[in-house]
Amino acid sequence: MEIRLDDLSSPAVVGLLHEHLQSMSLHSPPESIHALDIEALRKPEITFWSVWQNTELMGCGAIKQLDSLHGEIKSMRTASMHRRKGVGAFLMRHILEEAKRRSYHRLSLETGSAKAFAPAHQLYANFGFHACGPFADYVEDPYSVFMTREV
Repeated sequence: MEIRLDDLSSPAVVGLLHEHLQSMSLHSPPESIHALDIEALRKPEITFWSVWQNTELMGCGAIKQLDSLHGEIKSMRTASMHRRKGVGAFLMRHILEEAKRRSYHRLSLETGSAKAFAPAHQLYANFGFHACGPFADYVEDPYSVFMTREV
């Protein structure tokens, strides 16, 4: 697997992000979906990566800089046909290394609370994330799980 800094122009990446947004809408009401669309992911405070194996897109993820010491994980997604192959863990290690390189003290995330998000919860817990309250501009929401860890 290879991680690439991505400009979000590849049709494969656009398709995966579209799948991500569709999946979120199956498990959360619109007001509780915090996944970003492509234009939002192109903002300067966000760094986006894709994971490839040769010419095949396997997954994606991003960091949003909240401030000089705190980052947020965004748009973590593994392509359906590559689940349970270690793509999420591979990308998570990269994101944690990038957070250390940036000298962040904390890395946080928001994900869904439905049963469909259980694999994501487990992945994050395996990397030392634990439940926390809302951060940044988030508010308490029964459809959201907030997690954080020190870097």
